[in-house]
Amino acid sequence: MESNEQLLAELKKIEKWEKDQKGLWFWERLTRLPFKMLDKLTPKFVQDKIGNLLDELGSYLQSGGQYLSNEKNVFRFIEKKTGRVIGQLEDLQDIPIEVMKQSSLDLAAQRKKAAAIQGASTGIGGIFTLAIDIPAILGLSLKTLQDIAIIHGYDPKDKRERVFIIKCLQFSSADVVGKQAILNELSQFDNSERGSREILSQLQGWREVTITFTEQFGWKKLLQMVPIAGILFGAFANRSMVSDLAETGTMLYQKRRILERLKGE
Repeated sequence: MESNEQLLAELKKIEKWEKDQKGLWFWERLTRLPFKMLDKLTPKFVQDKIGNLLDELGSYLQSGGQYLSNEKNVFRFIEKKTGRVIGQLEDLQDIPIEVMKQSSLDLAAQRKKAAAIQGASTGIGGIFTLAIDIPAILGLSLKTLQDIAIIHGYDPKDKRERVFIIKCLQFSSADVVGKQAILNELSQFDNSERGSREILSQLQGWREVTITFTEQFGWKKLLQMVPIAGILFGAFANRSMVSDLAETGTMLYQKRRILERLKGE
């Protein structure tokens, strides 16, 4: 197990990352503009698919549904890196923080490649294959975040953890004000039952999550509707989306595990 000094050094890196997230680049501002055009340019069947996606997110929050990750696959992934036999989730909780971090980065690298291939293949047909890509990238995104949760010793089958995962999803697509608000919420996530209940209560209305996620998802898929050119746009959009989500999940789960260890939990 790491010393407190090592844990605090890693925590400082994460806090620096959090501060970096507070800046909203010009490109991020610019890319939000096409979303207002999305309703006019997007065929109804694609809009319906995005609507179904949001319904699926709500279903995931409640039950996990078809998107629940297979923890045994993650156990084998960690076993190859540590040489340790992992039989249950609790066996992961005392793995060194650096191993958790590197495992998450390696997992992210695999998923980014898969996302790029998926985006390119579904970008061939423009709007006609976009309807296939939308639920596929959602599934890949959620399973990536769940696998990162398992790597850090948390159980995504627990509804409370699915709330945290949805918050990670929301964070990656929020603007600078939204990111700060989410960080403030998550800082209280493990401090008390009241804190986690308040976050759960906020998600019941679901409006907050759907607006931020749809805006971010919308502009990334706008250019993918162009036939042939959608191959490049699709590969880039999917890769960048999974990359952002994996980075967010790794940093926020690292922070939780570090703080728990500093408290001696």
